[in-house]
Amino acid sequence: MTTAGDIMHRGAQWIPAHETLDRAAQLMRELNVGALPIGDQDDRLCGILTDRDIVVGCVAMGRDPAKVTAGEMAQGTPRWVAADADVSDVLHEMQEHQIRRLPVIDNKRLVGMISEADLAQHLTEDQIATWAGSVYARTTTR
Repeated sequence: MTTAGDIMHRGAQWIPAHETLDRAAQLMRELNVGALPIGDQDDRLCGILTDRDIVVGCVAMGRDPAKVTAGEMAQGTPRWVAADADVSDVLHEMQEHQIRRLPVIDNKRLVGMISEADLAQHLTEDQIATWAGSVYARTTTR
């Protein structure tokens, strides 16, 4: 059985909820990533911040990224998967919620992230096609 831990990108890092978006952008540049999990004061997942969130939700709205925190940008219920979850559970979670990045948690700690690139390296073409069709499908309810 292939698990989330087998396909994830190790070494993911939190951005604390109190950190500003300019610092988040700097960390994304340093890590060469487009998304960071947001952690609250108890190191619990409270959201995911993407580079697009910073641009569209802050800069394009005329807000100052040095004054807006990652926690302010956290919306909805954060999705995650356990490190020992089967890859079919990973795909289901991402498809069901139309998400492209998924934090991997083990013993209540962030241990990795699964992105499209990780899926492309570990899944069959049919699995990727099904996943992409679900995640990128336009719906009227979202």
